Amino acid sequence: MEKQIQLENDVHVVYQEEGSGTKTVVLLHGFCGSSGYWQKVLPALSPSFRVIAVDLRGHGGSSAPEETYSMETFAEDLAQFVDKLGVGPIHLFGHSLGGYVTLAFAQKYPDKLASFGLIHSTGYPDDEATKANRDKGAENIRENGMEPFIKALIPKLFAPGHVATMPENVQLAKEIGLFTKPVGAIQTLKGMRDRVDRTEVLQQTKLPVLLVAGEEDQIIPAEKTFTANGENIEQVKLQGVGHMGMLEAPEQLTEAIVRFVSKN
Repeated sequence: MEKQIQLENDVHVVYQEEGSGTKTVVLLHGFCGSSGYWQKVLPALSPSFRVIAVDLRGHGGSSAPEETYSMETFAEDLAQFVDKLGVGPIHLFGHSLGGYVTLAFAQKYPDKLASFGLIHSTGYPDDEATKANRDKGAENIRENGMEPFIKALIPKLFAPGHVATMPENVQLAKEIGLFTKPVGAIQTLKGMRDRVDRTEVLQQTKLPVLLVAGEEDQIIPAEKTFTANGENIEQVKLQGVGHMGMLEAPEQLTEAIVRFVSKN
C-alpha cells in the first residue's frame, strides 16, 4: 500500500508498506530507482515481517529539493522517517545508492538498527574516473533530460545475458528510472561523487550485517561488497546475477533476507 509522510525538514516521502510483525524491514532502492524496485521482494517478505520500501528524496514520488543530496542528508531523512513512524530498531537493507545511505545511517544512528545489509553496494568511495563520470552524467541530464541517460544506464545494471532474457524487467527498470526527477538525479550524482570511505563501518560494527553481491555485477564487483568478515557478517553471492538481484533473482534474495532477519 502506498503511503506518504512529511518530515520535519519539509521533505515529502512516499513509501510502500505491507505485512506486520515484531520485526520491521526497511528497503532502500538504488540510483534512479524507487520503491518499485522491490515489488517482487516486498510481498514475499510481508508474511514474515512489517516491510517498508522508501522512495528516497529526488526519486519516485518523494520531494526533490534543489540542494546536493549527501549520503548524510539521505540518512537524516531516514532517521526522521523512522522516528515519525515510531518503528525500530529496524532491519535496514540498501541497494547500491541505498547501500551508501545505509552505511551513513549505520555510522550515525546505530541505535536505530537491529541489523543492516548491503545489496549490490560497497563502502568504498568513488575513484577519480567514476567521479568524472558522475559529473558527465549530471551534465548529460541537464542538457538532454532523463531519457538518454536512463536508456544507457539500465542495460548495464543487469547480467549481460539477462538483457535479452528478461526484457520485462529491463523495461520495468527503465520506466522507474524515467520517473526520476532530473534535479533529483543531478543532486544525487553530486552526493555519490563526494561520499567518503565507509569500509570501516562494516569492519567495526557489532551489528549483524548481510552482504549480497551479484556474480555478474558490472557496477559493484563482489570484492568491493565483501570487504568485511566476522561472526556478525553473512556473505551471499547470487549466481548469474548482475546489479539487480531484486528483479533478476527475487526468490534467492528474499530467501537470504528472511533467513538473515529471522535469526537476528
